[in-house]
Amino acid sequence: MTALLGGPAGATSTLTDVERLAERYQVPVEDALLIAINLHGINGDMPRHRARLQVRLDSARSVPWQLIVPLNATESPFRLLGDGRLLLGVSPVGVVERVDADEAVGGYFRDKGSALTLNPNARSRCVGCAFCPNTLEAAADPRLSEEQDLRELLAALREQHPRQDLTEVREVTVSTGCFERESAAVDHLRALRSVLAEYGVDARLGFLTSVLRSRQAFEELTDIGPFVLRLTVECFERRDLLLKASKAALTTSWMPEVLRRAVASGHGTSFTYIVGLDGFEALRTGIEALASYVTEFPNFQVYQAHNGIMTGLRAPGAQELEYYLRARSEIEKIMKPSGLRPSAWECYRPLWYFTFADETLVGA
Repeated sequence: MTALLGGPAGATSTLTDVERLAERYQVPVEDALLIAINLHGINGDMPRHRARLQVRLDSARSVPWQLIVPLNATESPFRLLGDGRLLLGVSPVGVVERVDADEAVGGYFRDKGSALTLNPNARSRCVGCAFCPNTLEAAADPRLSEEQDLRELLAALREQHPRQDLTEVREVTVSTGCFERESAAVDHLRALRSVLAEYGVDARLGFLTSVLRSRQAFEELTDIGPFVLRLTVECFERRDLLLKASKAALTTSWMPEVLRRAVASGHGTSFTYIVGLDGFEALRTGIEALASYVTEFPNFQVYQAHNGIMTGLRAPGAQELEYYLRARSEIEKIMKPSGLRPSAWECYRPLWYFTFADETLVGA
């Protein structure tokens, strides 16, 4: 695999650099460190590209964090030693307790088993968005087209649950980008609700998509129970260049209307956005246009460049930690009045960990 080609980490090459930026933007050093790890990846001895890691920072050992980053980022200032110690430059900053391959699988649990993410439509076959790392990973996710396939997937996942009991699941998120038609997405959600009922799962369904847009579709989904639309916005600029056709077809001017239609039908709403692809004016105006139409805190992700081509897609300045701390501050100003707050478990590459603005999210 190609090593991460993001260029030198510049202003975040030492712990002192990170502490200085954290003070400037009034964020905990721990938040700044975790954002920086997501941005730069880790230089380790393992010949592995993306991997799922459990990380504990030395300054907040009581809280483990799940990250997905490249481990062959040769120019990263973060280095993983054989004993699990994580260094920033020469300074120890944490320990990596577990390393798992980031394979495209049919499903996995989050939030201590109360949330389930499904990839029922072959995530690994979804290609087209220029920034997506899915095609870099091993594939272990079949395309599921019938209820029997879903039953078999859920049966396997039940055995993997911490207590082998799916009735504890409160949130099921369909995270796949391969439904190209609105009717296919509606049919799949209905089938999924039916199969979940067989397993005694009365969870809210979430769906990451840009193909659900019409009033008719949202009205049809009112009979499947609690549902939240997680609109895959991703970026506001260069959409024709960065996104596959089915996503790019949703224009920025139509995004508020799609969210409004979902809310009008009684559904929850949110959106996904990749921080690092847009300039600040587009970021600010785009999020402001959507903020009043969401009922859940949006999923804001740090952009990860996995090769030279992806590096070239970054917005100016987005190779530096300061870009993301500034973006975090801008987003807080927009979202704070809503009362909505991020939950770090919902995103592997968030901008918030221990605090949101001046509010505590997780105790160290």
